[in-house]
Amino acid sequence: MIKAPKPPPIGVDGITAPLRYSTFRRIWLASLLSNLGILIQGVGAAWAMTEMATSADRVALVQTAIMLPVMFISMPAGAIADMFDRRIVMLLSLLIALCGGTAMTALDLLGLTTPDLLLALCFVVGSGMALMGPAWASSVSEQVSGEMLPSAVALNGISYNIARSFGPAIGGIVVASAGAVAAFALNALLYLPLIIALFLWKRAAEPSRLPREQLARAIISGVRYITNSPSIKIVLIRTLATALVGCSIQALMPLVARDVLHGGAQTYGMLLGAFGLGSVIGALCLSELRARLSGEAAVRACTLAMSGGLAAAAMSQEPVLTAFALVLAGAVWTVVWTLFNIGVQLSAPRWVAGRSLAAWQAAFSGGMAVGSWGWGRLTDLAGVQTTLLASAALMLLLPLLGLWLRMPRITSRGEQAETLADPEVRLPLTDRSGPLVVEIEYRVAADNARAFHNVMQDVQLYRQRNGAYGWSIARDIARPDLWTERYHCPTWLDYLRQRNRWTRSERDLENQAIAFHMGPEPIRVRRMLERPFGSVRWKDDVPDRTSSEILPVESVGGGSIGSVIGITSGRSD
Repeated sequence: MIKAPKPPPIGVDGITAPLRYSTFRRIWLASLLSNLGILIQGVGAAWAMTEMATSADRVALVQTAIMLPVMFISMPAGAIADMFDRRIVMLLSLLIALCGGTAMTALDLLGLTTPDLLLALCFVVGSGMALMGPAWASSVSEQVSGEMLPSAVALNGISYNIARSFGPAIGGIVVASAGAVAAFALNALLYLPLIIALFLWKRAAEPSRLPREQLARAIISGVRYITNSPSIKIVLIRTLATALVGCSIQALMPLVARDVLHGGAQTYGMLLGAFGLGSVIGALCLSELRARLSGEAAVRACTLAMSGGLAAAAMSQEPVLTAFALVLAGAVWTVVWTLFNIGVQLSAPRWVAGRSLAAWQAAFSGGMAVGSWGWGRLTDLAGVQTTLLASAALMLLLPLLGLWLRMPRITSRGEQAETLADPEVRLPLTDRSGPLVVEIEYRVAADNARAFHNVMQDVQLYRQRNGAYGWSIARDIARPDLWTERYHCPTWLDYLRQRNRWTRSERDLENQAIAFHMGPEPIRVRRMLERPFGSVRWKDDVPDRTSSEILPVESVGGGSIGSVIGITSGRSD
């Protein structure tokens, strides 16, 4: 587990407060240069494709090639970010992107670039950034204290959007004066400051007392957590829908510059700069907006404003008016994505933060990739202006999602509760021993039965997202006050992980369930090792890690013959 740094004793408040932390400040400044380079390269790649191909879907595929890797490898990348040192993961990711950018520079310098090769190299660069994304996003909480996390997330958005304000304009000038190859080379050079900043970060990690998960199991654990977390699922669905509908302006901006405004690379750079300037304005207003509006109200207002910006950009024939429309679109676009990002960061505990953010990035990038391709195809059939107007019309409908999928109210990060000691057992166990069956008996008054059952539905979700499966709650028909909660864990090691993944809010929910228990006797917990018939070794030479009581062997119902070796405890699991 990583302890977030304590805040310095003095400093400024507000959006700039995280810059008091030297590590965050150094990495933030370096990332600003790296973002600048990425956007300069984006201008070069988009304009190079515009010159090589006349088809609108080819131009839109540049953005698809960069964003598609995030959709494909985000979950493995998230698992890797949670399993390994996030600093090392980020360094390796940057080296992959650097290799792609360098190859792009060399091939263009030799005149060997083709549309397909350009898309392939954009995919390589996108793969490096996709691998880096979850580690980058989840490492923010290790650089600042918890109360400053929303501001730090917003500042990272500002870093990107400051670069977007100036990078495209610089990219347009570079491409116009020296060609796309100069944009590619400049991007490769601007990766270096971030690589140096990450080398200088002295990340202090506390070694886990449990072995590291295997990659496949870690991915499954992440998917299990997300599918059993209603707040994260809502944010992911809203993210995907907004990306699909709203990505049209970014995918088609080169064609707006060329076909609607009849400009060149400099016009394209100016439009991207206007969008980026609006993004900075939106990030700076985020704190005030969060203080005045709920998450749902803010998202609705921004999608409606985005619709107006898209419609104005579609109808305008003047570069200045188009630029003003893009300032508005950029501002609300950034606010929406930052709200979604914060929603995921504050919903996920640290042990699964990388995987949760990876799922969010997959939803965002997948929506952008598929949406960009779709809007490009529609542009070939109906034209740029009609496509943007169709996108604006769909943006007007997005707030209706809030009627069924309302943005969750989250005020603080799900911090993990204190570590629990391993249960004492007397049966020789290894990490792979299993499956493990856990039964917890509650005695609940009849008047409280419905309220208890409602609480247990929430208990089911957090048990399952932390690693349990086959969960059930049963009521004894002969003794109606006796309730039995039952679930499985695949192995003894999975059970130990499940016990130590609880957050404080989940522990509070557990205490709510315990509060329904009545009588002088404590809640009874039975932990049993499920065995197929004939697998019990009466002479076991496996080293005994812990000790406790061995219960008599019982038969297992359900149509199969087996045995259950049990361990009891007087405390709740």
